[in-house]
Amino acid sequence: MNPVDESFCDSTKQLSGYFKITGSKSKNYFYWFFESRGSPSTDPLIIWLTGGPGCSSILALLQENGPCSVNDDLSLKSNPYSWNERANVMWIDQPVGVGFSYGDRSEYATSEKEVGDDMFHFLQEFFQAKPEYQKLPFYVFGESYAGHYVPAISHRIFTGNQQKEGPVHINLQGFGIGNGLTDPEVQYKYYPDMAYNNTYGVKAVSYPVYLAMKAAVSPCVGMISSCQTTKAACLAAQTFCNAALVAPYSASGLNVYDIRAKCEHFPMCYDFSHVEKFLRLESTLKKLHVSPKSAKWQSCNMEVHAGFSFDWMKNFQQLVPPMLEAGIRGLVYAGDADFIVNWMGCKAWTLELPWSKHDEFLAAEDKEWTVDGKKAGRIRQVGPFTFQQVYEAGHMVPLDQPKNALALLKAFTLPEEQEGERMQVADESEQQWLDKEAMIKGESVMSIM
Repeated sequence: MNPVDESFCDSTKQLSGYFKITGSKSKNYFYWFFESRGSPSTDPLIIWLTGGPGCSSILALLQENGPCSVNDDLSLKSNPYSWNERANVMWIDQPVGVGFSYGDRSEYATSEKEVGDDMFHFLQEFFQAKPEYQKLPFYVFGESYAGHYVPAISHRIFTGNQQKEGPVHINLQGFGIGNGLTDPEVQYKYYPDMAYNNTYGVKAVSYPVYLAMKAAVSPCVGMISSCQTTKAACLAAQTFCNAALVAPYSASGLNVYDIRAKCEHFPMCYDFSHVEKFLRLESTLKKLHVSPKSAKWQSCNMEVHAGFSFDWMKNFQQLVPPMLEAGIRGLVYAGDADFIVNWMGCKAWTLELPWSKHDEFLAAEDKEWTVDGKKAGRIRQVGPFTFQQVYEAGHMVPLDQPKNALALLKAFTLPEEQEGERMQVADESEQQWLDKEAMIKGESVMSIM
């Protein structure tokens, strides 16, 4: 494990480098770890996983929820709403081939079983190397296609703990999924209404196209259902459903990640070119201890992405109930301006989830959620399970609502501290950060999540 200069990105203790995945020939996962700005010896430890599949978590670190962001001139600016404000956070490039992680193409992952196993072994290596973090409350967070990753990895940790597998018991306390694809069989039903009947009044498609999309829902869902038991059906389901339910929206020219905006930088809709340039600087590579075996950094590796074609339409919500019943806490949150993994579908799968408190969760009231007295969204919570709708946010909630995203995180991971708490952030730094984020807005490959 290699220390990073504390003047680089943040003033807290930082580590970066690689862990080789136990049992593999060549898999080496890259991580960038930051201690909490608060109380690192007691604050929780969170890992962050970006989706894609095949997209780098370091992009999220530098544009969403990390301690700093990259300016157009490739300088760095501190983020007052970083998720390490009150948590130790590690951003991990996974699976192999993503971001700075490297390994033979023959070992590229194609399933969530591989993802779960590899991350379990990665964490075992990390905690053995840094035993001082073993006792901290541990959370798995991610967004987008991490709606697959997060349940798979959390459940793998959960079962590994139960079976006393590995030298370290990982102190798993909860997991969080942001605008995540977890239950395609339910979530794909909501594309027509998000395109035509959303809360923003945006008619992304015409009424006849909306009706055609509605008509395609039943055959799409049938194909997704077949995918759960027949692998050969999975690629056909992905092809048909995306063509019938996502492509009509994409044809509108709107941003699939934010119905309030046009897609101005094809294919990702956002301009992250400055991040790519920064992560290819020799000075950056040296400071982060990037291996010369790593490929040039790119936001998404489409070869890794293609490898998950048979995994895309798999449902993973069934991994959640055993964890909830054991007291592991779950948070599903969704920016309500996202189309590609919209809040309607995210909420729907949580309402249909079969667990002991299903009826109570279904009957529960959606309550207003406020941050510093301002409406920030709606929340439904029963026991260990929470669904949170985030107002005025697209696919990447921390990008669009950095202050509210941090409040959401703290409420979930530090619930005992949240009563009546106000976030103390200097007005000047707050406004500078929000101005910077406004300039960024401006992936519409429909299959990148």
